[in-house]
Amino acid sequence: MYFPIAEIYANPYIIFFTALIVSFFTSMGGISGAFLLLPFQMSVLGYTSPSVSATNHVFNIIAIPSGVYRYIKEKRMLWPLARAIIIGTLPGVFIGAWVRIEYLPDPKNFKMFAGLVLLYIGWKLVKDIISKQKTKETGRQIKTTGFHSLAVMDVSFKRVTFTFGGKVYGYAPLPIYIICFLVGIIGGIYGIGGGSIIAPILVTIIGLPVHVIAGAALLGTFATSVSGVIFYQLLAFIYPQVAVSPDWILGALFGSGGILGMYLGARVQKYIKAVYIKGILSCCILFIALKYISAFFN
Repeated sequence: MYFPIAEIYANPYIIFFTALIVSFFTSMGGISGAFLLLPFQMSVLGYTSPSVSATNHVFNIIAIPSGVYRYIKEKRMLWPLARAIIIGTLPGVFIGAWVRIEYLPDPKNFKMFAGLVLLYIGWKLVKDIISKQKTKETGRQIKTTGFHSLAVMDVSFKRVTFTFGGKVYGYAPLPIYIICFLVGIIGGIYGIGGGSIIAPILVTIIGLPVHVIAGAALLGTFATSVSGVIFYQLLAFIYPQVAVSPDWILGALFGSGGILGMYLGARVQKYIKAVYIKGILSCCILFIALKYISAFFN
């Protein structure tokens, strides 16, 4: 099958099942899997024009709602956290895109710094898995109606408290806003989905249960992808000589596989032990970190 905007020939079945498999596993940890599909498109399919990033956003827009729907249906969406991720990330994405154009035409050194930070976060996840201990999860044990039940107890500017898995958890919203804002800037600079960075930070640094953050992180990625596609479409009018608008057909094909993969991933996530989901997160974050660091030497 020929994709005219991407200017490539590709087997649609390979595209569909690749997106399905990738999104099935990554959606359990709150990551869409778009950052893994990007090197697949560039290295395997030969799609190397700037519009490949916009096509990745199309995948997110089509695929993510099925996973988000499942988390909402099962009442496992932590809405205060989702709101903080969206509000914090969106302005950072646009600022990051502006910084990339104006001040970082070759962000080589900063990429090394970002890679080292992500390497540290990935190592903390791996260390937690090896020790088989919960990373900073300080929830207080209580009686509950179900192990997978999620209920928000209190929401304020200073503190959000909720119950999950028979424990009470709490976090301060302000650090979440700041972290998401900074992650949004990094995502805007490098064109990478914020969920792949936010999810591990929420688990390792903030200490939230991995089963809880997934839905909120996916919803945040969806919001930033919508703004990303709009941004790339505007750039297409400003720079008509450069291929920056997405390949909608290819993105829709990836997204169709992602719809099923994310739905199934969100469906089975509650049955998967936290240690395995953390393993998925650690592999994802270490992949990004090593990619950034290796780019510094190339």
